[in-house]
Amino acid sequence: MNAPNVLWIFIEDMNDWMGCYGHRAVPTPHIDRLAEVGVRFDRAYMPAGVCSPSRSAVITGMYQTTIGAHNHRSSRPDFRGTGMGEEYDAIPLPDGVSTIPELFRQAGYYTFIEGKTDYNFVYQNADLYDSDNGKMGFKGAREGRDWSGCPEGKPFFGQIQLTGGKQFGNPNLQRHVDPSMVDVPPYYPDHPIIRDEIALHYDCIRHTDHEVGQILSKLEEDGLLDNTIIFLFSDHGMRLPRHKQFVYQGGHKVPLIISGASDCLKPQTTRQDLVSGIDISATSLALAGIEIPAQMEGQHLFADDFTHRQFVVAAKDRCDYTIDRIRTVRTQRYGYLRNFMTDRPYMQPQYRDGSNFMTLLHQMYAQGQLNEIQSAFWGSERPDEELYDLETDPHETINLAEDPAWAEVLVEHRQILESWVEETDDQGQYPESDAGLRCVLKRWGDKCVNPEYAGLKEQS
Repeated sequence: MNAPNVLWIFIEDMNDWMGCYGHRAVPTPHIDRLAEVGVRFDRAYMPAGVCSPSRSAVITGMYQTTIGAHNHRSSRPDFRGTGMGEEYDAIPLPDGVSTIPELFRQAGYYTFIEGKTDYNFVYQNADLYDSDNGKMGFKGAREGRDWSGCPEGKPFFGQIQLTGGKQFGNPNLQRHVDPSMVDVPPYYPDHPIIRDEIALHYDCIRHTDHEVGQILSKLEEDGLLDNTIIFLFSDHGMRLPRHKQFVYQGGHKVPLIISGASDCLKPQTTRQDLVSGIDISATSLALAGIEIPAQMEGQHLFADDFTHRQFVVAAKDRCDYTIDRIRTVRTQRYGYLRNFMTDRPYMQPQYRDGSNFMTLLHQMYAQGQLNEIQSAFWGSERPDEELYDLETDPHETINLAEDPAWAEVLVEHRQILESWVEETDDQGQYPESDAGLRCVLKRWGDKCVNPEYAGLKEQS
């Protein structure tokens, strides 16, 4: 058999609220079909809860904190460097680290991308992709787009980026879900605005499933489906607070389905082991018969000698103009979070401010209308550590970190994180450069209220 094609269906801002994951609010027949003929992972976690660090990690198979790509939207001319009139404070990839499309090209593959890249390091699209199109979505595999530009007889590695949970601005999005019928997580108040936002997310999933169906149909029509390995996953969770940008389960637990032309991919397989988003990269290479670089932190999920991860780690660092540092360790049963900047609240100023749901939640907190669980995320203080029993508390609302009965578990997870920070040399432990912060300040101005900007404001 010829070398298999590898296709990433890479979705924005989407939780795993799909039929194959047990959700019935909207039909998802095409995504469910992929799960039926392939492998569904129920414990897949992205290494970040926001797009650019998550995508930087996936495209390299390395934790974003290892390669210095952890701060959102850094090392890009229009966000930081030459386009800001500063001496270019570039973030190159470390020596020996290559992107996944570069490794596929070196192995003789045609590479393409449809939609955003959003990598937090210096790169040129032409070095990664034979064909790139900045517009999101499937183009119908025509006129040299998607895989239609691939020379005959050559395999392809492609990325089709779908807008996913960001369909809220799409005038063609059809609303089907009755907000009164959705479940509201306990960390949100049961309010029509919150219900509508959750219902909207289900409608976005329904729309995304239709797009997935179009991709599968065209692959089959072009005679490619039987020799294509498909990865379907999202970069992080939905846009409501405590999901996107954060590393609770709602922020970085994602759908992951792998299906297609490999003996490893047994139909109707479900796996419960812990998976990191960086494993997508290593597995993509391995299933294509490409050697995984020794320094890559991702693991081949179907290797003969595969050892299940005992834990996965995720990180929150600067998002736009808001400086923060949170680390999460997930083991099979527990979720542990370390808040390194307890001098500031969870909900610092950020891009969602002004939306109807943010305005509502701020007002309800100020008026004492949120219960204890809901208020915990909106107060002025936060604890150093959080520990949750995911078996009994999957929504992560009961912090066990100060309960003496859980002291041994807390110490175990604290030590896992401390060892990981040291072993990977987590770059988030070091301050962002003054040049980088000056660029953030120039871009966002008065929205930059963290103390790290104070001295730079005085200099300007």
